[in-house]
This record gives sequence, C-alpha cells and structure tokens, in this order.
Amino acid sequence: MLSKSQISFIKSLHQKKYRKENGLFLVEGIKSIKEFISSDYRIDTIYYIGEQYQHLPKLPANINLFEVNNAELSKISTLQTPQGFLALVKIPETKTATQKDLKNKFTLVLDGIQDPGNMGTIIRTADWFGFENIICSIDTVEAYNPKTVQATMGSLARVNLFYEDLPVLLANNDIPVFGALLEGNSIYKTNWGQEGLVVLGNEGKGISADVIKKINYPVTIPRIGAAESLNVAVSAAIFCTEIVRIKN
Repeated sequence: MLSKSQISFIKSLHQKKYRKENGLFLVEGIKSIKEFISSDYRIDTIYYIGEQYQHLPKLPANINLFEVNNAELSKISTLQTPQGFLALVKIPETKTATQKDLKNKFTLVLDGIQDPGNMGTIIRTADWFGFENIICSIDTVEAYNPKTVQATMGSLARVNLFYEDLPVLLANNDIPVFGALLEGNSIYKTNWGQEGLVVLGNEGKGISADVIKKINYPVTIPRIGAAESLNVAVSAAIFCTEIVRIKN
C-alpha cells in the first residue's frame, strides 16, 4: 500500500520543477515501459496492478517493484484511464551535441516547440524514419513532460535529445542548415545532399529571427489548398519522408 508521502512524491513528478530536482520522470503503460527496460535508461521503480504482473518481462535486479491497487494508481497517474503500470525513470545526464553526432546524417532541430503532444509525435516520427538525434532550443518543451513521454509511445527510449543554444550551435557547425519556411524552395525540388540540420519552428511564431539568420536553405511544403498553415508535427513527418525517399 502506498503511503501519503509516496503518493505526494510521485504526484510531484507531474511538474517539471520536481522532475528536475529529483532527476526522475514518469512512463506509463507496459509497452512504453518495456522500451525503456531494453534501453540505456535506468528504471528506478515500477508500480503495477497485481493482476497485471504476468505482463512484466524479466527485470534487472536493480529495479524496484511495488504492487498497487486501482485507486492508488489513479492517484499517481497522469492519465484519465491508467494503464496498469507506472514507472519512475532516471533522467539521463545532459549531453551536448558534437560534430560527430551530426555529421553524415540528417537531424531535426526544434525551435521553440511548445505543445507536448507535438513534441512527442515528432520524437515518434523521427524514430520511425530512423533519425537518431533531435536538437531542441532551450525554450522547447521538456522531453520528459508526461504528455510528451506518452505521445512518443516508447520512442523517447531510442532517440537522443539535445537542448542547445541554437544560434550558437548553428553558427559553429559546417553542416548545411535547412529551414521549414513559408517562402523557400519546394521541398520536392530541394537538393538535400548527404547531411543536414532541418529546422522546424514554433507552432504560432515559426522559426525565430536569430535562427533564420543561420539557415542556408529555406524550404517550403507547397500549399495546394487554402489552409493557413500545417501542424508542426505533420510538417516534420513530411520532411522526414522526403529526406528518406531521396536518400534511398
């Protein structure tokens, strides 16, 4: 049975401040938890409904297991309908993107993305298309936000996330920088070459002025109909699709 202090602690991890203080984030659902078990992430504790135990894979000895009932899981879950399992996972040490991380491949660069659902969908999309790394501006939504983690459906366990000062990073690299802009060369007529940083901007404001200055190749997805704009996660999927198509 969970104590009040345990419940209070786990619920505190719903907030960024306490995730950062304690170095832990939440993963819910057995499918996503399995992805983290088989990754380089370290799982601290798994809370599970008793009858769901059979669905757990063989676990390393350093993972704590704690049986809870439905009422307790509802109190600590971020979901309206909890999925039988909740894990506390260690936030890895902050890493800086190196030239080795970026050379001879394509990397998505997110400038000021704010919606956790969009962020999670972009991570999942990057994983689907084999993009190993995503670089985020400092003001991009946190990757360990529960809504982001949930939207990745486990892909967060496989995609490397870097949070960087984008103008500085872009100024200090020799890799072509492509930017998703309304005014630019058609995505279908762009010469992508063998490597690149692909910048996607904020949902409402687009790419920031300081980052636009660093873009070598503005690229647009041609508009056929009358919609004002595309969702940034949809744009990311279109860019990933076209890059992979050209490379293959």
